[in-house]
Amino acid sequence: MLRTRTTLAATLVVAALLAPTAARAEPAETAGDAIPALTDEHGRALTLRGWNVEDKANRGDAALSAITEKHFRDLRAKGFGFARLLVFWDDLEPRPGRYSQTYLRKIERILDWARKYDVKVLIDAHQDVFGPAFGHRGVPAWATRTDGLPFTPHPDDWFSEYFEPAVQRAFTHLYEDEDLRRAQARMWRVLADRFEDHPAVLGYDLINEPMGELREGEDLPTAARRIERDQLTPMYNRLADAVRSADRGAWVFVEPTPIVGEGVPTGLGRIDDPKVVYAPHFYNTGMEAGADYDPAAGWIESYEQAVTLYPKEYKVPVVVGEWGPLNNSLPNMNRFYREAMASLGRYTSGWAGYVWCYGGGYCAVDGTGAFRTNKELTAEPYAEAVAGTVRSAAYDSGSGVYRLSYDAAGRRGSRVTELSLPPGDWRITAHGAALVLRKDRGRASILAAPGARVTVTVTRG
Repeated sequence: MLRTRTTLAATLVVAALLAPTAARAEPAETAGDAIPALTDEHGRALTLRGWNVEDKANRGDAALSAITEKHFRDLRAKGFGFARLLVFWDDLEPRPGRYSQTYLRKIERILDWARKYDVKVLIDAHQDVFGPAFGHRGVPAWATRTDGLPFTPHPDDWFSEYFEPAVQRAFTHLYEDEDLRRAQARMWRVLADRFEDHPAVLGYDLINEPMGELREGEDLPTAARRIERDQLTPMYNRLADAVRSADRGAWVFVEPTPIVGEGVPTGLGRIDDPKVVYAPHFYNTGMEAGADYDPAAGWIESYEQAVTLYPKEYKVPVVVGEWGPLNNSLPNMNRFYREAMASLGRYTSGWAGYVWCYGGGYCAVDGTGAFRTNKELTAEPYAEAVAGTVRSAAYDSGSGVYRLSYDAAGRRGSRVTELSLPPGDWRITAHGAALVLRKDRGRASILAAPGARVTVTVTRG
C-alpha cells in the first residue's frame, strides 16, 4: 500500500477525508465465527503464511530479474510456504493484444522455483497509482484515459497521487469502458490459461488495492463503499468469469479499496464464484508514515471488527494480502507484531507480509538473510494443511508453544496434516489416535484415524 515514500502528509490527507464518517464498526461475533477455511484439492484446511515477492524496479527485458531462486529457498527455510507474486499488466501486454511470451516464461521460471521449495503462489495483478502513465506500474499507458484532467506528481508523498483528478478518472474508465473491460478480461484469460496446470499456483489476485473517483461533496468512506459496490463488484464478477474460462480449480482473490485499513467495512457485494477469497490489506496510515504503534488507539480491534463482516456475510475465507509497518524497530513494534499475529490468527486463513527482500525499509530480512528487528515474530509454528475440521489453533509466543486441535477427516480424502516449523529445535506430540509420521527440517506430518479428535502440541526445545 503506502511504500517507502509515504509521509505524514499522506496520513493527514487520508485522516481528514475519513473524519466525517469514520466511526468504528459494531463489534463482531467471536472472531472467526462462520468464516470458512481456505482448502486445498484434498479438502484440507489451509493456513498460508508468507510474503510478497516483487520486482518493481525492472521492466521490459529486465523484468522480474530481481527475483531469484534464493527468495523461495530462504522463505521455506524460515518456515513460510506462501508467496504473493507481483506481476504487471504493462509488462505482460505492452501493446494492445500483444502479450509478451518472454514475460510469461519469466513468471513460469519463478513458479518453478516456488514448486521446488513447496511454496504456494498467489499471482497478483499489481498496480500502484494506476500505472506507468503516472510514473508507476500496473495498467498499461495505452489503457489509461484521463479526459485531459490534470495530474501533479507528489514525489515525497506518492499515495496522495491517487487523489489526482487524472488518476481517479483513469479508474472510472477502466471500470466503465467496454473495450477496457474486455482487455482486462483477456489479460486474465492469458494468465489463467498459461498457468492453470502449474502446481505452485494457488490462485489469482484480480487487482491490487483498487481505487476510484470521488464525487463532489463525497467523503472518502462513502466513496469507497460506492466504488466497491457499483464498480468493483461487477468488475470482479467479470474477471472471475474470465479466469474460469481457463482455470476451474484456482482460488480467486478479491480486494476492497485500501480504505478498509481505517476500520471502514467494505461495500463489496457477492462475487458469484465458488472459490472466492476476501483479500484485504492490513495497514495503518500513521504507522505507514513512520509513527510508532499506539496500543491505546484500538486500531487492530477496529480493523478486525470491520474486516470480518464481509466474509461472515458471504461465507468466504480471508487471506490478508499485505501487511507490515515501515519502521519496525520503534519501541511499541514488538507489541504490535505480537498483537497483530494474534489477531490475524483469529479470523484469517493466512497472510502475506510486505515484503521479502534483503535490505532496509519494508524488507523482511537484511542483506545477510537475518530477520530485521521484530520481523522474527512472524515466524511461528503453524498447520499448513489440516486433514479435518479445526477446532482451535494458536501459538503462545511467550511460552513458545503451539497447540492444534482438530477432528480428523473420514476415510475419504487425505488423512495427513502438515505442520510448518520455523528454524529451531521443536518437539512435537500428538494425542488422540494420531502419530507423528515424520519430522525433518522445518516440516512435520501427522496421521490420524478417521474421525479421531486430535491434539497436537509443538514446543520449542
